[in-house]
Amino acid sequence: MLQTLQRSRTPSGAAFLDRGRGDETVVLIHGVGMRIEAWAPQIERLAEDFRVVAVDLPGHGFSAPLGAEPLLQNFVEWFDHLLDELGLEAVNVAGHSMGALVATGIVATAPEKVRRVALLNGVHRRSDAARAAVEARADEIMTGNFDREAPLARWFSEAEKNTEAYALVHELLGTVDADGYAAAYRAFATGDAVYSDCWPTVRCPALFLTGDGDLNSTPAMARDMAAATPQGRALVMEGHRHMVNLTAPDAVNEALHAWLNQGDAA
Repeated sequence: MLQTLQRSRTPSGAAFLDRGRGDETVVLIHGVGMRIEAWAPQIERLAEDFRVVAVDLPGHGFSAPLGAEPLLQNFVEWFDHLLDELGLEAVNVAGHSMGALVATGIVATAPEKVRRVALLNGVHRRSDAARAAVEARADEIMTGNFDREAPLARWFSEAEKNTEAYALVHELLGTVDADGYAAAYRAFATGDAVYSDCWPTVRCPALFLTGDGDLNSTPAMARDMAAATPQGRALVMEGHRHMVNLTAPDAVNEALHAWLNQGDAA
């Protein structure tokens, strides 16, 4: 049974959680079909040492719809405005999947607002075949007639079907607003190359983490982004797929702590 975490709302209708305290703030952005609760293991652990702000993407959880064309650039603009609404400056931003694309966008367009950036299971310059497949899924989802359980086969291994992580993600996918899901998925499907050239100019510490079994947010993508980034580091979790923050929470929390303890931009 899903345990809803307590949220607040900004004047523009964005839902967020604000927990913990510390000299630094880390902002968590979830992926398509998820919500703040998908970060539960990270919120609990990181809030012991940092201020943690987790957000519901537009049309997800308790956030209002995007209210704009479903492009990655508009999600990034939404996030930029959210940081301003919350009075947040020079924060650490960690995004998962679609959230990783938003994190890429904010460090590309407003680097002064980002102290460190972490991409968990982030996509980067898909192949033509991969792009065609994900755009076809986006087209199907836009019709409103789509299989909410289909992502589970890509995100989890057969051995993980009886885990709490699987049960949580299954429930979140089953309850997400169809229009909010469709809009975010369209931006996700078409956004993998929008900000992909930014990494050589990103001066802050950057972590690129994925699972070795993630066929869409691949280890090669993580390594390519890290290699292009002056302070980039790639970390591949063996035996895990797309929902690595839930299937390997302790290892991911350790990696995020190491990232948060890195020095500032070179």
